[in-house]
Amino acid sequence: MDGNMTSGTNIEGTGGPADQRLGTNENEMTLTNRQGHPIADNQNVRTVGSRGPVTLENYHLLEKISHFDREKVPERVVHARGAGAHGYFEAYGKVGDEPIAKYTRAKLFQEAGKRTPVFVRFSTVIHGRHSPETLRDPRGFAVKFYTEDGNWDLVGNNLKIFFIRDPLKFPDMIHAFRPDPVSEISNPERMFDFVSNSPEATHMITFVFSPWGIPANYREMQGSGVNTYKWVNAEGQAVLIKYHWEPKLGIRNLTQKEAEAIQAKNYSHATQDLYEAIERGDYPEWELYVQMMSDDEHPELDYDPLDPTKLWDREQFPFLPVGKMVLNKNPENYFAEVEQAAFGTGVLVDGLDFSDDKLLQGRTFSYSDTQRYRVGTNYLQLPINAPKKRVATNQRDGQMTYFVDRAPGQSPHVNYEPSSLGGLQEVTRRGKEHQPAYNAKLVRQRIERANDFKQAGETYRKFEPWERDELISNLVDALKVCNPQIQQKMIEHFTLADPEYGSRVAEGLAKAKADPSHMGSDTARTSMELAEELGQRTDGY
Repeated sequence: MDGNMTSGTNIEGTGGPADQRLGTNENEMTLTNRQGHPIADNQNVRTVGSRGPVTLENYHLLEKISHFDREKVPERVVHARGAGAHGYFEAYGKVGDEPIAKYTRAKLFQEAGKRTPVFVRFSTVIHGRHSPETLRDPRGFAVKFYTEDGNWDLVGNNLKIFFIRDPLKFPDMIHAFRPDPVSEISNPERMFDFVSNSPEATHMITFVFSPWGIPANYREMQGSGVNTYKWVNAEGQAVLIKYHWEPKLGIRNLTQKEAEAIQAKNYSHATQDLYEAIERGDYPEWELYVQMMSDDEHPELDYDPLDPTKLWDREQFPFLPVGKMVLNKNPENYFAEVEQAAFGTGVLVDGLDFSDDKLLQGRTFSYSDTQRYRVGTNYLQLPINAPKKRVATNQRDGQMTYFVDRAPGQSPHVNYEPSSLGGLQEVTRRGKEHQPAYNAKLVRQRIERANDFKQAGETYRKFEPWERDELISNLVDALKVCNPQIQQKMIEHFTLADPEYGSRVAEGLAKAKADPSHMGSDTARTSMELAEELGQRTDGY
């Protein structure tokens, strides 16, 4: 045996960055996991077919996400800066003009006028708890419904799409968007380095660097479930669903200069605006719409309906109203309610279900795992997170247990099921179970209809002229500090989306290189010139 190698655990000179021994096909730059396994595919999780469900044995995904969920203490890893309020959701009893029971048996939707208590948390995504609310960033829009059947969490963002479609890439995406791990200084080159190698992000980048990347406040901001879900009716039949919150006040966004003017005076303008509006009785409202699609692959579309980087066309799949939400009460204590509020995409009630959207399935593990780490094992016993109904489980102990959720007639000696000795019993199923069927190989493969650029071009062309000017100016200002190789990749992506889009970014970068004081497109207008045009946006995307 080598003199440096001894029996047992006392092995010297191994492990850590100083160990230069390589495995098969490795070099010094090969990506591995913490077990030292070389990673051959860091882009795709293993699924049943290219668009099927994610399996639990995705060890690399689970280890990567589990570690990522525990990176920051104690604030949220993402969505750290937030504001919240209480209110209610009032159902219309229909989806469009049809009885809603035709599509879902979820009780909260069935009866017109039925009100369900809610708590909503708005947030920024990337930046820390004390960061300005004017920074360019998607905004979180998470709603907790305290229904009679237990909690339902609809967790989404203001924008209706996302940067990536595979959950395996999420930790890398957030790392790239965060400050440099050595200098702790933000640098757009890190973000564009990742994005230029992830072409599916082109659509989201188009939104984020337009005025849609800085909502004016939370009351005039749209929301979306982002991912594709399912509704299930009493017969167990399912349809695909997209959720959309549209503000009654209309949609309003900020230019970069307007955001900077606010930031110079107020880091908390959106939180303050929400709090003061509710205090004076000016309660914000949103209408909840759904888009609906039959539960199949839809080969007639040039995109996969499960792809979260894509919009569903509103003419083909119209917005159908199902209810409204009113926020009418501020929190009594920020930490106890807003900071400790815990949401999860897996928190669904009977009549609601998951789709096979890969990102949704990755989020469903990650969210609840994060809450147990951040808030504690018994986070669901906190008043803000506890359902407003009876709870009886066999889950016991753990940090900060302050009651045992045992049924009144349950034997304290029986904390398991099944039992004939006074234990809890299963409920009779309400309606038929939805049973999707699969016949495909377990693969690591991206979806077939990626079509990464078409919708980005359509979104660019739908923008008003001043929004396109602002988009180009913001992109040039961020890209001008990036490596030329990254700039060229981004120009190629924008050109594939729309030739004018790419050429304007290229021209702006050329001018910025010739004149370092040049901040972007020469057609971008001043904040004052845009003020009258900005107004209120009511169309949405």
